[in-house]
Amino acid sequence: MPETRFEKPGVALIIFILVLLLPQVCLSEDVFLTWLNDLKTEAMTKGISGSTLDTAFAGLQPIQRVIELDRNQPEFTKDFQRYMKLTVTESRIKRGQWLLVKHRVLLDTIRDEYGVQPRFLVAIWGLETNFGRNTGTFPIIGAVATLAYDTRRSRFFRAELLNALKILDEGHITISEMLGSWAGAMGQVQFMPSSFVRFAVDEDKDGRKDIWHSLPDVFASAANFLSSNGWDPDFIWGREVTLPPGWNGDIAGLDTKKPLAAWQHIGIRRANGEDLPDADIPASLIQPSGSNGPSFLVYRNYRAIMRWNPSHLYALAVCRLADRLAGLE
Repeated sequence: MPETRFEKPGVALIIFILVLLLPQVCLSEDVFLTWLNDLKTEAMTKGISGSTLDTAFAGLQPIQRVIELDRNQPEFTKDFQRYMKLTVTESRIKRGQWLLVKHRVLLDTIRDEYGVQPRFLVAIWGLETNFGRNTGTFPIIGAVATLAYDTRRSRFFRAELLNALKILDEGHITISEMLGSWAGAMGQVQFMPSSFVRFAVDEDKDGRKDIWHSLPDVFASAANFLSSNGWDPDFIWGREVTLPPGWNGDIAGLDTKKPLAAWQHIGIRRANGEDLPDADIPASLIQPSGSNGPSFLVYRNYRAIMRWNPSHLYALAVCRLADRLAGLE
């Protein structure tokens, strides 16, 4: 009897808790629907059609996996040498060289139009999606809507969601094919929706800017991004250098720009010990692994790549891979 009297309050307590929780679950769904309706209203004021919104939001619910990935991004750093070994691999170099030859005519056309050397476009393509092989499987509208609804970075992703809806509304891609990363990066060059709106190009003139399937659009869009962010076709990205004894690292970083002659006067030389080029090029000195790692003088083209991804390791991987593709290292 005592055990029976003990069990009954326990069951009652569980039922009581469930009753309390059920309204919260329903409220959460109601809150999402309210938020979605507000988003629809804003989208329509920006010219997005009702039919596009109906298609994009049909059955839409937050994607729990997106939240998990956003909350559990790995917190780690890689040193320069390890990162280069992981990204600038022999297999990637060989495939990239083969693709440079295969698509030479197209890439040369893009170079003539936008002033971006083919090896850099192929290097970015290789690092972003392994030359189009790994473009992502998350539905972009669902992923970006999840992050827009979430409170952590809602303002940023709300804007990205509106841009993604604009892309759909303009007919560049269908909802079923609009796939990418969990964070909203899309296509073979992994543009965020805002980058697509600003820089995507219909190079093949079929009426759609298709960075998922059309290589002319893929390469031209990447080239347009770099060109619009200051790419100079007359110069390379920079070079590895050696530092003089007793080097003062206080002037390292992108905030400091000096002509090559000034760096030469300080005592900085090419990696092989030779003098720096006799050219009037503004350059910054960077040390991605700190004072004990390699040093590089970088030019405006390097800064354009940093606009793509503001990571020194990423930008250097693009540059080193591009040079390897062209046999410059």
